[in-house]
Amino acid sequence: MLFTLLATLFFALLASAAPFNNNAMKPHTRIVFSPQITNPKSNVTWLTGSTHNVTWDTTKIPEEKRNLTGLILLGHAGNNSENLDIEHPLATNFPIKDGTVAVTIPMNKEPRDDYFVVLFGDSGNTSEKFKLVKPASRVH
Repeated sequence: MLFTLLATLFFALLASAAPFNNNAMKPHTRIVFSPQITNPKSNVTWLTGSTHNVTWDTTKIPEEKRNLTGLILLGHAGNNSENLDIEHPLATNFPIKDGTVAVTIPMNKEPRDDYFVVLFGDSGNTSEKFKLVKPASRVH
């Protein structure tokens, strides 16, 4: 029993003599950039098959995030889900620092008034809901 007590004290002394790394105690700070999408807005209607610029605010991009590339997905509300079309991105690998990217709305999207776009880069950000409609058929 004396041996166990001495061994315990010895290891306790060794542990207390080890250098203390103060950096290990500091919390890791992660800088997240989540820009506000400025277009589309809730009062717009886009036609399927048409091309539009999705824009976002770049005024507060941290220096370490300036080289990020982004991804734009189309989604719609419903069934308590975002219903993101991850199989068909509207835009990929564009520089976030540009603040704009042209997207073409697929023709096969159903008309509804609760579409939105999501900008992914460092963090996802969702636009206001907007309306998609099919172009009027032309009779010749």
